[in-house]
Amino acid sequence: MSTPTVTAFTPATELTLRRLKALGEPLRWRVLEALAGGELCVCDLCDRLQVAQPKLSFHLKVLREAELIDVRHDHRWAFYRLRPQAFRELQASLAPYTAEAATLTATASSSCC
Repeated sequence: MSTPTVTAFTPATELTLRRLKALGEPLRWRVLEALAGGELCVCDLCDRLQVAQPKLSFHLKVLREAELIDVRHDHRWAFYRLRPQAFRELQASLAPYTAEAATLTATASSSCC
């Protein structure tokens, strides 16, 4: 019995998948919305989002690992901000699918059989 071939993804595709997974959680999306207004410290994020610091820290870690946000430490405070380049990269990685979808929609009206 042969084993199925597993397709290896490029590092760029792996990063895109990590980013999409990170974006799929509602609290992480709310964090990004809050950071869209500019850099915030953890305590401000906790207050705005009405979430406990340990829970928020977990989600911030996921967003950092997906390279969607950066952190800056100032003494004992941690300040978070969006990485605009990450969102441009994500948009670019999804662009081919929007072009394909437009092509498929245009050809869907013709019969296939």
